[in-house]
Amino acid sequence: MEQEIQYFESRQHDGFDAIYRGQKVGEITFVRVGVDKLIIDYTAVEPDFRNKNIGLTLVRNVANMARSQRRHVIALCPFARAMFNRFSEFDDIRLMNVH
Repeated sequence: MEQEIQYFESRQHDGFDAIYRGQKVGEITFVRVGVDKLIIDYTAVEPDFRNKNIGLTLVRNVANMARSQRRHVIALCPFARAMFNRFSEFDDIRLMNVH
């Protein structure tokens, strides 16, 4: 199933959507702040699709976009904050530790 899930930049908001067979099963949103920062404010995955790394992949998509735009990230969303705290791969873009 993980290979069938596709990730796209959202057309409705700043963020990414996770799509499985045409159905949105996850999303992450952020707010751009100035030219060099963004704040992840929301992450959600449908209950039937949890524990399949969809949320983590959504966070990684935002992180990769932030790197390509030379932005730093504040993870206010509890899930994104947990991923930033759990994985050192985000240390290069983390603007501050928010606990």
